[in-house]
Amino acid sequence: MNAITLQASRTHVKNTGGVAILKVLAALLPATVAYVWFFGPGLLINIAIACVFCLLFEAAATHLRGARVDDALSDYTAILTAVLIAFALPPLTPWWITGTACLFAIVVAKHLYGGAGSNVFNPAMVGYVVVLVAFPQDTSLWLPPRIGDIDYDGLSLIQTLSYTITGNLPMPYDAVTRATPLDTIQSGLKQMRTVDEMRALPLMGDFGGRGWEWIGNFVALGGLWLMSQRIIRWHIPIAVMAGVLIPATIAFLVDPGTNAGPGFHLFSGATLLCAFFIATDPVSAAATPTGRLVYGFGIGVLIFTIRKWGSYADGVAFAVLLMNMAVPAIDALTRVDNADGRQVQV
Repeated sequence: MNAITLQASRTHVKNTGGVAILKVLAALLPATVAYVWFFGPGLLINIAIACVFCLLFEAAATHLRGARVDDALSDYTAILTAVLIAFALPPLTPWWITGTACLFAIVVAKHLYGGAGSNVFNPAMVGYVVVLVAFPQDTSLWLPPRIGDIDYDGLSLIQTLSYTITGNLPMPYDAVTRATPLDTIQSGLKQMRTVDEMRALPLMGDFGGRGWEWIGNFVALGGLWLMSQRIIRWHIPIAVMAGVLIPATIAFLVDPGTNAGPGFHLFSGATLLCAFFIATDPVSAAATPTGRLVYGFGIGVLIFTIRKWGSYADGVAFAVLLMNMAVPAIDALTRVDNADGRQVQV
């Protein structure tokens, strides 16, 4: 397979229109409903704001590049980027932070590289990483789930919308926000607490965090439906999960007191969202079947590595972007020659 064929495989979504993207968005609907049920309306507000910014930036950048604006907007890739950014950000996020993430996702990561089908990095993850580094406090305001015996009543739609617009809460942050399950484990280990002690906290569920487990289940169901529809292939999702689960299992068996179990890593943070909806981006992912396995497994290993030894509790965005950088080498090394000398996929 030559370079032209590789590039053609990367522009599959662009060439087949927006039908595939609409199915991806539909697959995220159950997880969206679960998210709102457990964590309030903040996600819907973030999605609305991100869609407005992404569509505006998409139209402006496309116009400046001399391309057809209606074609760019009708493939729905800008909306998918907006939804993934909204999922990555906390439910309490001021509008200007969401807008900044959209700016870097659409204008910098996508159009400065040539537009749809040409971007090297996953646009949504670029936008999220920029605001994660630039606004560390604002991107750490996560809410506890509205479930069980957790002492939290939740914010109303008006209160959430007011914070999104003004950046001010009617009460102290500590009265509303909580650490995520991943943050809880990471900070607790630094305080010499055991995993079992932290797993007994009300925030924790059977495997991951309470509420987050259900979101992960619905994300996985949506991803499996996409696989059944042949929108995504099995290679990357399976490889990402294997890349997380294998080292997590080994670490847990060696020392369960300082290492959370593999189920916790699978159902906490954005592991499943990454496996089915982020890492599977056909433009920035590896193009060969073997390459997809290497690419996905590398993302999974990096997620575990960053969670275990890095400064960021989740690490999904950084893992994806690091493996995006390796995609040209992965594609080149996972092609073999036919007997007649032509290169083909393996």
